[in-house]
Amino acid sequence: MDDAATPRTADPASPGMPSARRYVVASVVGNALEWYDFFLYATAASIVFGQLFFPAVGDPLIATLASLAGLTVGFLARPFGGVVFGHIGDRFSRRSALVATLCMMGVATFLIGLLPTYATAGAWAPVLLVALRVVQGVAAGGEWGGAVLMISENVPAERRGFLSAWSQAGLALGFVLSSGVFLLTQLSMGEQAFLDWGWRIPFLISLAIVGVGAYIRFRIPTDQVGSESAHGAGRPRLPVVEVVRTHRRSLLLAMALRIAENGGAYIFLTFALAYGAHVGVPQELLLLGVMLSMTFAVGSMLLFGHLSDRIGRRPVYSGGALGLAVLAFPFFWMLDTTAPALVLLAFFLGNGVCHAAMIGVQPAYFTELFSPEVRYSGLSLAHELAAVLAGGLSPLIATALLAATGSSVPIALYVIGLAAITLIALLVSRHWSHGETTRPAPTAAAEDAR
Repeated sequence: MDDAATPRTADPASPGMPSARRYVVASVVGNALEWYDFFLYATAASIVFGQLFFPAVGDPLIATLASLAGLTVGFLARPFGGVVFGHIGDRFSRRSALVATLCMMGVATFLIGLLPTYATAGAWAPVLLVALRVVQGVAAGGEWGGAVLMISENVPAERRGFLSAWSQAGLALGFVLSSGVFLLTQLSMGEQAFLDWGWRIPFLISLAIVGVGAYIRFRIPTDQVGSESAHGAGRPRLPVVEVVRTHRRSLLLAMALRIAENGGAYIFLTFALAYGAHVGVPQELLLLGVMLSMTFAVGSMLLFGHLSDRIGRRPVYSGGALGLAVLAFPFFWMLDTTAPALVLLAFFLGNGVCHAAMIGVQPAYFTELFSPEVRYSGLSLAHELAAVLAGGLSPLIATALLAATGSSVPIALYVIGLAAITLIALLVSRHWSHGETTRPAPTAAAEDAR
């Protein structure tokens, strides 16, 4: 794999260059609003979509399985979005790609809120729902890489871990917003009113808030956001082809790193809602657990990002993956008790510690794996291909295992398997960088630890 030119990092004090804070704010706000839209489907699929769009299957658990299959279809569309918007971001403008993904997501989410249910439109209802989920998937596939690069390409290298983690904090805030709006909507009306029309409210308000994100992103100078790929005439005509040709090791490593993080996240965030309802945990408590744990994760992601600047990306990431494996069985045991304190503890450990340790380090780690001229495409392709294999399938596989066995044991073993893939990748790979080191003048011993 060829070395690339050292990427530029922004000096917040430099004249004529927007401060790092401006990029952080634009990434966090836009990310939060876009992922609010994307996570709404995941929440609704576990709570209401099975009853409203897939009632013909009869068994409530199988209906939930059908609605989660729609979640998986959306994941299948994400690599396509990563390729398309990665190409736009690498060849033309990071900003243009990010504004387009935000608008696509907002419109698709709003239209989901207008859909007729199965009782009104029959088989057309789930077909339209899944079609709009595909649009959401395409938009999400192009979002993450650009939002990460908005920060990581424009901040000092020695603080890249901490500042880049803010993009993931925006993602967590999106999940908190989606869970919070669902929870407040449920609490403010009766169960029947929520099923009849209340579930639409979180989707319909997305059209209003997407304008805020688009406005903020339009204010980021396009020549700065796309500056890494704007240098020289050496940009490849097809960045994604160049990624596969010259960055295969980086691509495979990034994908393997995503398996535990993304697969585990959708077990602890999405499937946990269905599992908790199955064992008798009140729905409001489950949503509260998700919301509070992800709020806590905002701070812990930043902490782990900062820690990665101090001791390296690899040790922090390894700790998160190992923690996921250790927690696999206890997580479901705590939900089985239905005791509020233990249910909340399960979510805090799973989302606020294990998941946060991995996802908080990801932006800086992945940025340093790809050279500037193909970085948007490389990040997006690795991120979204792994999302199909991990997050896209994990709720579906877990629900199928629960339906077949009635036990959490095979699900916990599945989570351990996800963690093992990432740990093996970390053990057999050494961190290699296409930019500055993550810490000033690291020693040889410190580099080995990474």
